[in-house]
Amino acid sequence: MSVDLATVKRVAHLARIAVPEADLPKLQGELNAILGFVEQLNEVDVAGVEPMTSVTPMAMKLRADIVNDGEIADTIVANAPASEDNYFMVPKVIE
Repeated sequence: MSVDLATVKRVAHLARIAVPEADLPKLQGELNAILGFVEQLNEVDVAGVEPMTSVTPMAMKLRADIVNDGEIADTIVANAPASEDNYFMVPKVIE
């Protein structure tokens, strides 16, 4: 797959990057080189390779999925200018 100048302009616009007209062909070449590398990666046979999250095998540390209030609500609202029943009170902004 290769990109044309119109696609390069569109990508630059979407990325909010100001690219001068003179630099568009260079950017086109760089994007085509990146896409060429990605196409090379698609050719690699990974049929017997397990997905991994780290270079060393390890088990994820899990905690019990228990719903609680954290038992620190008083500490959280301690510095609030106004609170009531462990809720932050804010001024009314809609009439």
